[in-house]
Amino acid sequence: MRRLLGRNAKRARVDAQLTQEQLSERSGFSQQYISDLERGLRNPTIVSLYELAHALHTTPVALISPDEEAAKEG
Repeated sequence: MRRLLGRNAKRARVDAQLTQEQLSERSGFSQQYISDLERGLRNPTIVSLYELAHALHTTPVALISPDEEAAKEG
């Protein structure tokens, strides 16, 4: 789940044409936290998930929805 969230968060950030630093400014999380999150090293709280989704103009559900790689990991 952490890796899935990280992939989805990175995809949403890249789609929004944001750097990790820009997302950091929008979300209030440190750039290091975002980097760790995208690499699947963080286990965010539900509140953090909501705040991250809000900063990315997406939904928390979109950040945890399975992707093609998750199906392969299955």
